[in-house]
Amino acid sequence: MSFFESEVVRAEMTEIAELQEEVYSTVFTFPQLSVEDQKYHVDVLEKLLNKQQILYTRLSLSDDPQAKEMKKEICKGAASMGLPPNVDMNIIFNNMNKALNMMREHIDKTSST
Repeated sequence: MSFFESEVVRAEMTEIAELQEEVYSTVFTFPQLSVEDQKYHVDVLEKLLNKQQILYTRLSLSDDPQAKEMKKEICKGAASMGLPPNVDMNIIFNNMNKALNMMREHIDKTSST
């Protein structure tokens, strides 16, 4: 069975697509959202990021040629956004998690004033 034929992988990819759609639906109106909706948006972003990181790890551990190709395309996409080639994606994921924590702190700080 190939990597993408796995029920687990297909379910995760479907959930990632659904989470991405949810994030995209409010990304441009984020500043106008209520505090609770902003917190919810950050929670969805965190869930999406965690699922993407798990998928990336699975891709990295797989010997399947299609999985290797998808990982290569992810790295190409990262490079096209200005990240250095061969960047450790785990560092990127960790930095994104830090950014989400900073967003949460900012929301909490601005909502308590």
